[in-house]
Amino acid sequence: MKVKSLKQAKLLDKKVLVRADLNVPIKNKKITDLTRIKELKPTIDFLLKNKARIAICSHLGRPDGKPNKEFSLKQVANALAKTLKVKVKFVPDCKSANIPKLLEKLEHKQILLLENTRFYAEEENNDKSFSEQLAAPFDLYVNDAFGTAHRAHASTEGVTHFLKSYSGLLMESEIKAMAPLLDSKKLKKPLTVIVGGAKIDTKIGVIKQFIGLADYILVGGALANTFLLAEGFNTGKSLVEEEKIDIAQEILLLAEKKKTKILIPGDVIVADKIEEKAATIDIPVEDVLGKMMILDIGRLTAREYSSVVHKSKTVILNGPMGLYEMEPFASGTKYLFKEIAKAKATTVIGGGDTIDAINKFKISPKKFNHVSTGGGAMIEFLEGRILPGIVPLIK
Repeated sequence: MKVKSLKQAKLLDKKVLVRADLNVPIKNKKITDLTRIKELKPTIDFLLKNKARIAICSHLGRPDGKPNKEFSLKQVANALAKTLKVKVKFVPDCKSANIPKLLEKLEHKQILLLENTRFYAEEENNDKSFSEQLAAPFDLYVNDAFGTAHRAHASTEGVTHFLKSYSGLLMESEIKAMAPLLDSKKLKKPLTVIVGGAKIDTKIGVIKQFIGLADYILVGGALANTFLLAEGFNTGKSLVEEEKIDIAQEILLLAEKKKTKILIPGDVIVADKIEEKAATIDIPVEDVLGKMMILDIGRLTAREYSSVVHKSKTVILNGPMGLYEMEPFASGTKYLFKEIAKAKATTVIGGGDTIDAINKFKISPKKFNHVSTGGGAMIEFLEGRILPGIVPLIK
């Protein structure tokens, strides 16, 4: 898949609308992870070097189509300025009538940051009139928000009907890293896909996509509990989706037919309380009973999964192996993620919890070949879908 690169655009003195993903985590009015802002820097640097006039638009949170101070992008402006090393002028309305004048007055290394596009219900409805209003002050559009590329919103898809559109450098790198994972001719094998997290619904498409293509699929997190139940194991009081047992059984049968090995935990960390000082034990899955809750993969499973990783040539990771946020249930995720970081395989990882976990365990993103900024977008891309935010960028 080849996209229209920003590097092909004529940028001198052009007014450029950049769709970024500034939906950063904020706690107690402080940004807790700057990854998405840092990843935007190469695109902004390239535009400034080529003397474009830049306005950034994005969403933050879910304000439900109306202004809400809690989700104002104004609180991102200082971090954006410091991280990108630019001057940021905040515009309190993403379709302000003043935008053309403000663009004309921009000084060297100064950019505009427009208010949250989701302060308008028309954004998520991909309203044509709203899209046209967003596009009106600009000459070009650059989409650098892979994390929202699976949404057909006004700022991700609608504006492309009114402006010549290009892929930002981050978007381009995401596609370049992940497109080969769906091409059996370019894929380095053995291929191992590791899926964790809570719900089977969010991962079923990826699992089915890679059955027959992957050599191994390793399952962890609460997702694994549903597979354990489907295999006849007692899961006690664990988080489990009983209504999805049929889907899990279908996946297991399909994998057997297509000779993809699906591994589920053989031993697990259990507790009867979810708290920082919870007492835990590591037991075989057949010993789970009563009020026990499965909250992490066990030590032997972590080592078995690690062994598979080290004999693989390509590893895709999306999701933690347990309730890693709490110390008693973090060891499986921590051990496996550190082993993936040491692997000689091509490693592609993504998902909000996955990124949060590598930061928590102080694992450098540079240890992996590619760290995706997309959660849902990465999942849908790996399901083989053509994302609506990427369609207008394809050559």
